[in-house]
Amino acid sequence: MADWSAGYVVDVEYTHGFYQELTPSLLGFLSLLQGVQAPDLGSSSLSYCELGCGQGFSTNLLAAANPHIQFHATDFNPSHVVGAKSLAQAAQLKNVHFYDDSFAEFVNRSELPDFDFITLHGIYSWISPENRRSIVEFIRRTLKPGGLVYISYNTMPGWASMMPLRRLLLEHTAAQGAQLSPQSRVSAFLQLADKLGKLDMRFLASHPKLEKKIERLKGQNQNYIFHEYFNQDSNPFYFTDLAEELAEAKLTWVGPANALDTLDEINLTKEQREFLAGIDDIPLRQMTRDHIVDQQFRRDIFIKGPVRLSAYQTREKWLDTRFALTMKGSKIPREMRGMRVAIKLQDGIYDPLITVLEQGPRTLREIMAAPTLAAFNFNRLVQALTILVAQGACSPCLPERGTAERKLQVDCFNRAVADQSRFERKFSYFASPVTGGGISADRMAQLMWLSLQDKEPDITRFVGHVLSAAGQRLMQDGKPLEGKAHEAELQQRVAEFEQNTLGVWTALGLNTSSSQESSKPTRLRA
Repeated sequence: MADWSAGYVVDVEYTHGFYQELTPSLLGFLSLLQGVQAPDLGSSSLSYCELGCGQGFSTNLLAAANPHIQFHATDFNPSHVVGAKSLAQAAQLKNVHFYDDSFAEFVNRSELPDFDFITLHGIYSWISPENRRSIVEFIRRTLKPGGLVYISYNTMPGWASMMPLRRLLLEHTAAQGAQLSPQSRVSAFLQLADKLGKLDMRFLASHPKLEKKIERLKGQNQNYIFHEYFNQDSNPFYFTDLAEELAEAKLTWVGPANALDTLDEINLTKEQREFLAGIDDIPLRQMTRDHIVDQQFRRDIFIKGPVRLSAYQTREKWLDTRFALTMKGSKIPREMRGMRVAIKLQDGIYDPLITVLEQGPRTLREIMAAPTLAAFNFNRLVQALTILVAQGACSPCLPERGTAERKLQVDCFNRAVADQSRFERKFSYFASPVTGGGISADRMAQLMWLSLQDKEPDITRFVGHVLSAAGQRLMQDGKPLEGKAHEAELQQRVAEFEQNTLGVWTALGLNTSSSQESSKPTRLRA
């Protein structure tokens, strides 16, 4: 471990993930759900900061999709920053700035602007108390009044049983020798967990959920496991303690940064909801709720100086908010599952609502004007849209003004991402100029999109040549496909892309218009 790391893992790179909760338009929507005024995304003078940005992929994607916002991000692992700057350069981004400062160094940078958004994903649980104090001081100094903070972190009581086992596993792993590679340490960690599970330990018997948690770990990215479990500091927080720390930066809790967590009807029983409603103290109410659901990880929005919107103001902002589908209507699940119950989505409202949204992004005002939805009032449509957002089937959008400028920057970014997919599976998201956030895009879909941009006459042949040049094949049942079987699998994937993805991506502003011929059957022939 490097001396400058302060106990934080720096000899293993973090994953190249994108985290939707960091998206400004989504943070604004979730604040509106709570009746709280968020920064105006139509403004041309917004600034955004991510602390502990890891590989910087989320920051780069958001910068591409929001050219009207200046982005700043720091991660004191220089390898992460080099990679982040490289992607920004390849995507020709001019509105993003990366630093390899520690939090103590970053707080003293005099050239930074004041920020409308400050975000931290996971990092707060993995750092020392001194670093947490630096973060709180940074927020206190640089967050504008009315600015939002997104923070996610490990939570008690969900981590209560894992912390003793984590300590035991780390002690055993350390005893095997620090000279082990990070991958070997992770493997030893998981193998030992398996062995302990077979020893009839009373501790494990007393905590039956641990077995499932350990089993889920086996499917996680090893780099993620190393960062989650091998840092010197690991601090799952009670909500009351976190809220108290952030209060030093004048922050007030807004609500959860996850639409699903706002739907208490499917997450809590009637008795639980009534009990929580009787607790006036908000931090205590949230801490109590965490015990009811055994919360392990929280995503929260805080604000410096909340402005509560009137019912009329809230309605008007809702009516002006645009929404867009992020998956084909026929693929949207017609069931919503919470922690307690699952509800069926009523065809009477969801069928016409999805049909309207399949025509392209629409404001709630435009949705309400649709004759097929005339029977449903404002509150019912707000509830339906919230459920679609919670499903990940729909996303709030940026204002329509500025879309053309955003498209130019997004096209450059998405091409840089897709070009990387010629060689390896590294990034799994594209940027959208419509939502201002990310769209799930696996490697095959990226290559198909790239073939359309380059006006290739045959998508299947193009993707096949890219894989062949990289010495790679599609897999089935753990074995590489060959010959006609490989070609048939490619053709099937192209057909699925054209049927289920291409139209959605076009509505979300990805530049696929250069190849409107893509739906012709001849594209599937080798």
